[in-house]
Amino acid sequence: MNAQLRPGPDTGARLQAYDWVRIGDELDAHGCAMLEALLSPPECAKLASMYADDGRFRNRVLMARHGFGRGEYRYFDYPLPELVAGLRGAVYPRLAPIANRWNTSMGLAVRYPAAHAEFIERCHAAGQRRPTPLLLQYGTGDYNCLHQDLYGEHVFPLQLAILLSEPGRDFSGGEFVLTEQRPRMQSRADVVPLRQGDAVLFAVHQRPVQGTRGSYRVNMRHGVSRVRNGHRHTLGIIFHDAT
Repeated sequence: MNAQLRPGPDTGARLQAYDWVRIGDELDAHGCAMLEALLSPPECAKLASMYADDGRFRNRVLMARHGFGRGEYRYFDYPLPELVAGLRGAVYPRLAPIANRWNTSMGLAVRYPAAHAEFIERCHAAGQRRPTPLLLQYGTGDYNCLHQDLYGEHVFPLQLAILLSEPGRDFSGGEFVLTEQRPRMQSRADVVPLRQGDAVLFAVHQRPVQGTRGSYRVNMRHGVSRVRNGHRHTLGIIFHDAT
């Protein structure tokens, strides 16, 4: 396993504190699930402070320039910060069985290996070699349009976002929003009430929903509503790499 993919010494232990059966049930029912207080306030502050360190990132994206919204984000370069790499490597094995179950239900042939390093090797062999974990930064009036983080042929169907700022103190507004589009139905929105250090797991692209005639696919998108005032930072952990 590459050094940048090795979980930190306490990452697995902190994940054991969560009820992963409940998390799986919530992902099945709603396409998202919260992990409250995944990071401590000092960890959040340390990660947010990295945004100004050019040497940690491979590029910077101004959302308005590409029609993505307003605000900006930066993709980390390898090697990833230890905490980011630890979370990426330790959360993935808990999600791979859910991802495989979803694909089975949706009639998709793709299956995901148990270890994240093996999945990253698959991505790299297909030319998806650029790391995708990122920091996002929003100011007053900024927002993120509804979107999907796909990046290439190999897409892991779940991802993780962690709020690094404290609502009501650092910013107001800026809610995390999910929408789902079911066949022949209007879109449904879900607002996830995150506090500093809380994480949300959510579907990247599609998820299965059980209907009267079996499972069908629901299309998912996510974004961030307008920040009313202040500054908001988020850590995004995407489990596949990019072309």
